[in-house]
Formats: sequence, structure tokens, C-alpha cells
Amino acid sequence: MKKRYTLEQKKWDSPAEHAMPEHTRVPASFTIGKVRIAPATVLAPMAGVTDTVFRRFIKNASQFAAPATGAGAPYLDSEMRDRTTPNVDAITTNQQSGCGLIMTEFTSADGLSRMREVKRKRYLTYYDDEHPISAQLFGSNPDTLADSARIVQDAGFDLVDLNLGCPAKRVVACNGGSGLLRDLPQIERIFRAVRAAVTIPFTVKFRMGWNDKYIVCVDLARMAEDCGLNAVALHARTREDGYTGQARWEYIAAVKDAVEIPVIGNGDVRTPEDAAAMVDRTHCDAVMIGRAAPANPWIFRQIAQYTASKEATGVGIYDIPTDQDRYRMIRTYFQMLVDEIALEEAAEAQRAAAIVAAGQIARDQRHRDAVGKMKQFAAWFTHGVPGGAGLRKAIFEAKNGNAVLSAVEAFFETRANAPQESFSLEHDAELESAPAAWG
Repeated sequence: MKKRYTLEQKKWDSPAEHAMPEHTRVPASFTIGKVRIAPATVLAPMAGVTDTVFRRFIKNASQFAAPATGAGAPYLDSEMRDRTTPNVDAITTNQQSGCGLIMTEFTSADGLSRMREVKRKRYLTYYDDEHPISAQLFGSNPDTLADSARIVQDAGFDLVDLNLGCPAKRVVACNGGSGLLRDLPQIERIFRAVRAAVTIPFTVKFRMGWNDKYIVCVDLARMAEDCGLNAVALHARTREDGYTGQARWEYIAAVKDAVEIPVIGNGDVRTPEDAAAMVDRTHCDAVMIGRAAPANPWIFRQIAQYTASKEATGVGIYDIPTDQDRYRMIRTYFQMLVDEIALEEAAEAQRAAAIVAAGQIARDQRHRDAVGKMKQFAAWFTHGVPGGAGLRKAIFEAKNGNAVLSAVEAFFETRANAPQESFSLEHDAELESAPAAWG
């Protein structure tokens, strides 16, 4: 019986468990064009997830504020229990964050080229502390994509990326995302048009092919290099795979063997061990992490911790978050979201006042729902927290942002003196219901 593929699946199918390779770790840095990225880790673009709040949150969650203790670390060596992990800043000054490169949600090139300047700013919002940052575009028209890439460059982004990986039907129906994998000549026209339009580094994220009968990743990577692209990222699944089955890392290795430009590997990286194993098996230049980031925002920090401690002491260790870490993380993200919405509303009120002062009618603009976002992320952030289902229920029943924050406070206050239990990436229907547009 043929396996039924589902694009909506966001859990992992019997994920492989990897041991940390003895001699391999995620590189401390790599370069795309003239942009140096350290460490060699990338936050994957995810629709409905990687907005400016989440990107900055990941950067903050990855910061090393003080030397990390080994008390909660998953040791590769049982004798390491009393050791401490050195501060990353003290070893490699450029490793200020565990996440080297962040990317925007994918944005329609057609929509971006038609937007007014004010609306464009809303779609392309980012802050100074997000650099280096890449803006991802999708579309199928070379001229439109070139125009949108110029807009991205003018907005100050460090890189521009083309999405050839999204499997969502609504995107593929417009010949965008992974839909273009069936038309390599059109992809080449896009590559050449965008490359001629901008001077910032230009990259592409793609899948292996449309299906197992049409694997094009090696040819596509070679074409990208020939057209002057600066790096490629491969999600080692086909469009037909969606998010099911095991990512086939051997295709990342094949792409790495075929080109000289940097290759970023993507697919089934859930832990620091997975990240190092991918580098060990494929020799990729960097690792991109998607689904694991909302469930474990510390994964980038953990990878950087392991890399730094391995370089400094010869033994790599990393910390597992405690209850208090999870509390601070949830509280911080929710507060950042509330603050960002308040800024948006203040800016919108100012805009409306200016329109009214000019004698015109100001239309109401729809703002993101902060409470809705909190409920969405609660399903990810509370995985691994004992009793997390109760906290999720309280958050889902909350009517406003303050009620959500109060529920978080109350939950962790009752757990303050409870015995610590290990953190694990468990998954359920809430996590599986995530958007299907993650490429």
C-alpha cells in the first residue's frame, strides 16, 4: 500500500537518535558572499512563526549572559558532572549568539512589488540587533522577483533568499515554492534576473525535487553556482514527502560534493547531536533548524555551547533548560509580543491622526492578535514541561495578554519547589497543526 503523504505533519516520524560525533562539530563560522555568519547555524524561515518578535526572541534566548553550569547538562562523559561550560564570549568573541543567521517569513514577491511603501515597511520590519538577517521571497516571475529583491536590498537586509521549498498547495498552485522544481529553465531565468538586480548575497532554499522520480537538487545547486548565487540550502525531502519520513541527508552530501559555494543542511535536526551528526555525514558548511526551534528555543545556544566547550577543553557539553529557564523564556516572549503590538498600535494611531488632519478618512487597519499568537506558541513552548497541558488550557482560555501572563506566573509559582524532571521534545496534535508553509 502506497504511503499517504501529508504536508501538514509537523511532528517527526520515528526520528533517528544520533550520538555526538567524536571529532566533528558544527563550524564556528562560515561566510556567504562577504557576510560572515557565526556560529554556522541558521533559523529556518517559517510562515506564521519567524516574525521580528520570534527572531529577536531566538537571538535573546541564544545569548550567553554568564558561564553555564554543567549541573543540568546531558553529558557525553559521566565524569564531566562537575565541570562547567565556558562562556562562549570568552572563547570566540564573535559568538555572541547561538544563532548565526535569522530569516524572515517568506514573502510574496508579487505582493511586495505592489504594496505601498508604508505597508512594505510592515512586512519587512526588523531591528538593528537582528543582523545578519536574510529576507526570503517566493514567486515565479523573474522581473517581479528582481524588483522585490531590490526592495529587500534597499531596506537594508544583509541577504536575499529565494524559496523553492514550500510545499503548501496555495503556493505551489501559483508555481511558487517547490512548484518551480518542475521547471529548471524558469528557475535559471529567475536566478539570473535576481543576481543582476542586487549586489547583496543571493541564496536559495530548495527541496530535493518534486518527488522521488524527479530529483533535481544536484543539478539545481550547480545551476545556482553557475548563476552567481552565494550559497544553497537543501531541505532533504521532496515536495511530495511534505514533512513525513526521514530527511535523506545523503542528498545534502551529494550537493556538497557538487559545488564550491557554501551548502546549508536542513531536515530532522532536533538536538545538538543531530546538528553535529549532519555535519559529520554531509560535510555541509552550516545547519538550518526549523521545527525544533519553537519547541526548544535554546537549541542554537546548546549547539554553540557544545562547540565552544569542545574547542576550549576537548570535551563538549551543553545545558538542558530548567523550569525557571522555561518560565523566563515563556514570559519573555509573551511580553515582547505584547510590547510589539503596542508599538504597532501607537504607530497606526499616529498614521490615522495624520490622515484625518489632512481631511481624509482613515481606515481601520487589522493588527496581529497578540493573544492568538500567545496561544499558538504556548503549544510549542510548554512541551516537556510536566503538567504543561494544564498551562496550555489556561492560556487558551485567557481573554487578553495580561490574563495569559498571569496564567504563566501562577503555573510556575506552583512548580517552584517541585522536583525537576527532564526536558524532552514531545509532540501532540497541537504541534502538528502548525502552518503547512514551512519549506
